[in-house]
Amino acid sequence: MLSIARLPLYLDLIRWDRPAGWLLLLWPTLSALWIADDGFPGWHLLTVFVLGTVLMRSAGCCINDVADREFDKHVKRTAQRPVTSGAVPVTEALALGALLALAAFGLVLTTNPPTILLSFAGLVITLAYPYAKRVVSMPQAVLGVAFSFGIPMAFAAVLGGTEWSVAAIQASVPPHAWWLLAGNLFWVLAYDTEYAMVDRDDDTRIGMKTSAITLGRYDVPMVMVFYALYLASWTMLGRLLGLGLFFVLGIGVAAVQALWHYTLIRDRSREGCFKAFRQNHWLGLAVFAGVALDLGLRY
Repeated sequence: MLSIARLPLYLDLIRWDRPAGWLLLLWPTLSALWIADDGFPGWHLLTVFVLGTVLMRSAGCCINDVADREFDKHVKRTAQRPVTSGAVPVTEALALGALLALAAFGLVLTTNPPTILLSFAGLVITLAYPYAKRVVSMPQAVLGVAFSFGIPMAFAAVLGGTEWSVAAIQASVPPHAWWLLAGNLFWVLAYDTEYAMVDRDDDTRIGMKTSAITLGRYDVPMVMVFYALYLASWTMLGRLLGLGLFFVLGIGVAAVQALWHYTLIRDRSREGCFKAFRQNHWLGLAVFAGVALDLGLRY
């Protein structure tokens, strides 16, 4: 049973004091929203996607911590998480996650049928990710899809009609939206590999599968390759979609940050890798700012 008296524990469970997680979700989603609407999408859709992002990331934390509770107790950084430590029972964490997901779904219901249909696919991917770490050598790729799924949903929310069908989704989500998702997946691979590098020793000992373990000594160069692929693909797509100077400047600022992250992760220290991960939301903000400024100043 959920209790208001246990609010501090719930806030800790959903990482309320660590907003980097939902910001990493938010910036590519807002970039897609602006691109889809050729500028400011209006307060309704902005509210839906900002609040929905926060709620779904929070729900995802509940699901992830329940799924990983037996593994997390063997990892120094995660051993004191509320579910792992026993401060929040599994049933209580799942109830909170369900409540948060329902609240997010309530926001989606104010949009249109294609967006609502896509939200179910997004939920399935969110539920699948915590278990992918048991069987997939690079589960960060699954996370990449989950953390990028706001992109097609944003296009559907702007361009979707009133029909409940796969054809309606296809009509409201143009090919470049899926290419933006694919490009964004490389950014997720970059920052979540940095995150995985923090726990590599513990994860190896307990048998967890991560990109940091799979890539081995190629982890640092591959992180930089992932950054390059993300920025190059978004630059190409943005230019094809008519984005200009301010967008390119935003990409440039993001590229400088990626180079700075190299200096943080090159010696593979826990502190440096964790700092690089936590600062990635500024890279996403730079790209979004370039998109928003370019579209906002062209008229």
